[in-house]
Amino acid sequence: MSNRTPEPAAEHAAVLLDKLVRLAECGSSQDILTLLAAEVRQNGQYAAARLLVRDDEGRFMPCHDHDPPPALDWLTALPDPPGVAARDDGRELVVSLSRTRPTLLWAALREPAERAAFLVPLSVLLHAAGRQLEHAYAFESLQAALTRQEHSERLQRALFDIADLAGADLAMSDMLRRIHAIVGTLMYAENFFIVRHYPESGWIRFLYYVDAVDDDPPAPDFEIPMRAVEHSLTWHLLHGGRALMGSSEDLRHKIEGPVKVIGPDSFDWLGVPMLREGRVEGGLVVQRYEPGTRFTEEDRAVLEFVGSHILTALERRESKDALENRVRVRTAELAQANAVLTDEIEERERAEKLQAALFQIAQLAGADIDQDAFYRRVHAVVGELVDARNFFIALLSEDGAQLEFPYYVDETGGEALRTRPLGRGFSEYVIRSRNPLRGTKTELQGLIDSGEVVPVANGLPSEHWLGVPLFVGEEVIGLIVVQSYTADTAYEPADQELLGFVASQIANSLDRRRQAELLRRANADLERRVEERTRELREEIRMRESMQEQLKHQVMHDALTGLPNRGYLRDRLERLLARLKREPGHRFALLYLDVDRFKVINDSLGHLSGDEVLKEVSRRLLVCLRAQDIAARLSGDEFCILLEEIDVPTAVRVAERVIKTVAEPVRVAGKTLEPSISIGIAVSNAEYHTADEVLRDADMALYRAKETGRHRVVLFDECLQKRAVDVLLLESELRTALAEDQFLPYFQPIVRLDSGAVVGYEALLRWQHPTRGLLGPGEFLSVAEECGLIEAIDWRMFELSCKQAAVLCAGGGHININVSARHLRRPDLHERLMELLRANGLNGSQLMVEVTEGMLLEQPELVRATLEKLAADGVHAALDDFGTGYSSLSYLHTFPLRVLKLDRSFVTELDRDGRGNSTAVVTAVVQLARALGMEVIAEGIETEYQRDAITAMGCWLGQGYLLARPAPMAHWLK
Repeated sequence: MSNRTPEPAAEHAAVLLDKLVRLAECGSSQDILTLLAAEVRQNGQYAAARLLVRDDEGRFMPCHDHDPPPALDWLTALPDPPGVAARDDGRELVVSLSRTRPTLLWAALREPAERAAFLVPLSVLLHAAGRQLEHAYAFESLQAALTRQEHSERLQRALFDIADLAGADLAMSDMLRRIHAIVGTLMYAENFFIVRHYPESGWIRFLYYVDAVDDDPPAPDFEIPMRAVEHSLTWHLLHGGRALMGSSEDLRHKIEGPVKVIGPDSFDWLGVPMLREGRVEGGLVVQRYEPGTRFTEEDRAVLEFVGSHILTALERRESKDALENRVRVRTAELAQANAVLTDEIEERERAEKLQAALFQIAQLAGADIDQDAFYRRVHAVVGELVDARNFFIALLSEDGAQLEFPYYVDETGGEALRTRPLGRGFSEYVIRSRNPLRGTKTELQGLIDSGEVVPVANGLPSEHWLGVPLFVGEEVIGLIVVQSYTADTAYEPADQELLGFVASQIANSLDRRRQAELLRRANADLERRVEERTRELREEIRMRESMQEQLKHQVMHDALTGLPNRGYLRDRLERLLARLKREPGHRFALLYLDVDRFKVINDSLGHLSGDEVLKEVSRRLLVCLRAQDIAARLSGDEFCILLEEIDVPTAVRVAERVIKTVAEPVRVAGKTLEPSISIGIAVSNAEYHTADEVLRDADMALYRAKETGRHRVVLFDECLQKRAVDVLLLESELRTALAEDQFLPYFQPIVRLDSGAVVGYEALLRWQHPTRGLLGPGEFLSVAEECGLIEAIDWRMFELSCKQAAVLCAGGGHININVSARHLRRPDLHERLMELLRANGLNGSQLMVEVTEGMLLEQPELVRATLEKLAADGVHAALDDFGTGYSSLSYLHTFPLRVLKLDRSFVTELDRDGRGNSTAVVTAVVQLARALGMEVIAEGIETEYQRDAITAMGCWLGQGYLLARPAPMAHWLK
C-alpha cells in the first residue's frame, strides 16, 4: 500500500502543473476565464456555477452562459481576492478573483457540506487564476488606453488639418477632397459625400460626392429642392436632424414613414447631420457596399464630432468666398461712387457758386438802390461766373419797337448804346428765336450769310459771343450778352447754362423791381378804393344785421301772439339744463297750460274770435311774469311759462295766480267769456337731460290736471310734488298751531360775567308739535314767512313773552324779543307793543327789541322813527349778530341803539390757534361801544376760556350754553 500511494499524488501534481502552465500561456482575460470555466465544470461538486464580471453599470453578469445572472442581494461586501463569502444557509458562495475588474466565481451547492469538496480541488487554480487576471486586466487597460490615445491623436490631427484647410488658398473642390482623405484616416470612407442644407430656401447642394458604385452622382455646382429627394435616406437625415446608421434594409425598419432608395443599396450606411444651434445645416455620409466590418457607435460619434468641425470649415470658407466677392463688388461700387462723388463735388461747388450768385441778384431786387447801381452789381455777380469783361443788358421798350440798353460795358472803348430801333441784329435774333445764341466769329458769320442776321455796326466784331434771353413768364423782355475779342477766351456750354440760370434770376429781379413800383402806385389807389368800399360795406352790414334780427325774431316767435314759439322755448330750456349741470342749485319750473274747452269757442264763435281769445290769454300771461320769466305759445291753445330761480311752492302759487288772472271775464264778438286754463308743472332736477323730457313731463302733468276736472294745477315729479305737499301741509299745521296755541317762548338768560347774576332773558320761539315734538325756528320759520303767518306767530310770541315776563322779571331785569323787518316797517308797531306792556303791567324798561343790521338798511327813516318812539317810552333796542352783516359804524350813532350783541363767530374764534384778529376785533367793538355809551353782550359763550377771555377784554355781559341753555319759564322759577 505504501509503495503505491505516491503515484496518484504525483499524477495529480502533474495535472495541476499542466493546468497552471496552460493558465500562464493565456494571452487575455477572456482566455483565462474560458480555461477557468472549463475546470469548474469538470469539478461537478455543485448544483450551478458561473463566472461573473461586473459591467459598467455595476451589475455582475455571466462571462459565457446565457442564463440570467444570480441574485446576489445577500452579498453585502466583496471579499478580498482570493477570499470566499457564503450565504447564511451555506448553499451559495462566491470566490473573489480580482479587484481591478471585480470578478467572482459563484456556485450554488446541493448541500452546505459540499463546500470543501467544491473549493479544495480548485483552490490552487483559483488563486493562480486570480493573480493572472489581475495582470491581464492591467495589460488590457493599458492597451485600451494606448488605443484611445492613438485614436485621439489621429482625431486631433484630423481636426487641425480640417481647420488649416479652411484658411488654405485652395479651390473648394481641392479642400473637399482633402477633407475626404482626412475622414478616411479615421474610418472606412471610400464612398463619402457632403451635402449642404439651406433651411431658409428649402434647397440642398451636394458639395462633394465620391462613390465607387453610383454611376449617376449629383452635380456639386447645382442646388436642388429638398422635395426632389423626399423620403430618401439623405432627406430623412436632414429632415430629422439625427444620425442614421445601418444597412438599407435596417434603416427601412428604423425610420418612421416611407423610405425611398436613391442609388444602389448599401451594406452599411452611416450619416450624421451637421448642426448649428439646433438647425440642420448639412450632413456627412459614408457607406459600404461589400459585406465586412460594420460602422460602430464610435464611428458615428467620431463622424458627428468631425462633422461639426467640417461645418465650421465650410462656413469659414463660404464666408471667406462671400467676403472676397463682396470686397470685389464693393471695391467696384466704391470706385464708381468715387467718380460720381467727384462729379457731384464739382457740380456742387458750381451749384453753390451759382446759388450764391442767384441769391445776391435776388437780394438786389429788393435793395434800396437806384437802377445804375443795380446793373453794376449784377455785372459784378455775372463776372464771378463767366468772363464778363464785355457785358451788356438790352430790354424791349414798352411798345416793343425799341431796344434799350440800360447797361453797357465794353473793354475796346466802343460807344455805349442807349437805344435803337428794333432791327435784325444778333440781339434781336435771340429775342425773336427765344433761345440762347453762342458762337464764334465764323459761326456768327454763317447767320449773317444766311440772312438771319443783319449786323449793326458798333465797334469791333467779337471772336466769341453769348446771348441769353430774359424771360418773365412766357414773355421775352430782353437779353444779357457777354462777348470776347480774343480767340483764347471762349464760352462753353457750361457757361451758357450758368448764364441761363443767372438770366432767369436777373429777369425776375428786374420784373420784381418793376412790379414793386407798379405795386406802390396800385396800393395807393387801392387804399383809397378800400376806404370807400369799407364805408359802403359797413352800411350793408348794418342793414343785413337788422334784417337778420327781424328774421330771427320771426323764426323764434309766434306770428299771432308775438310770444316766443316752441323753438325759442326749447333753446332756452337746453341752456337752463346745461346751467343746471354746472350749478345744481339753479332751479327752474316749466308751466304747461292750455285753454279749457277752447274748441267750443272756435266752433261757436269762429276762429277769428278764438284768435282774439288767444291773444288776450297771451297778454294776461305776460302780466303774471317777472322780467326773467318767459311765456311761449307752442301750438293752438297750448302755452308754456318758464320760471327761473324758483322753488316748488312759489311755482304753484304763480300757476294759481295765472289761473286766476286768465279767468277774468273777456269780451269777444259781443259775448262775455270767462276763460279757464289747466296747468301742469315740471320742476327741474338732475334727471332731466333734454328739453323734450321737461316738456313731456309738464305735458303729462297738464293731462292729469285736465283729467281731474280742469281749472287746476298739477305737479309732475313725485319727489318735488311730495316736497310741495309737505310745505303745504306744514303751512296748514302752522295755522293749526297758531289756532291751538302750540307756540311757546323759551328763555335764555343774559348773565353778568363777573358775578353770574342774571340781568335779563332773551325770548326764543319754539313749537311744541303734537307728533314731532319740540321744534326750533329753523324747521318752520321760512315756511311761515312765505305763507304770511310769521307776523301772527311773532305777535303771539310777543304776547306770551310779555305775559310771562311779568312773573319772570318781577324781581327786576328785562325781556329781549326779536323783531323782524316786517314789524319795523309797520307804523303801528310802537302802539301795539306799548299796549302789550300795559296789559301785562310792565314798563318800557322791562322790554328790549333786538334788530339785525340788514333791517336798519331797509327804509331806514321809518325804522329810525319807530325805534325813537319806542326809546321815548323806555323800550331800548339791541343790534343783534353784530359783525356778520354790513358792520357799518355809521348807523351806530344814527339809530337809537342801547346794546351791541357780538356775534358768536367772534367768540368761537377765541378758542382757536392764531386768534389775534378775533381778539383785536372784540376789543375794538367793546371800546367802541363804551365810547358810544352802549353795552356789549357776547353771544355763544360755550367754554370757560371764552368767558375769561371776553371778561378780560372788558365785556361784562354774555349768553351761551356755558352760562345757561334756553328753557321754559317754569325752569327759571324753580
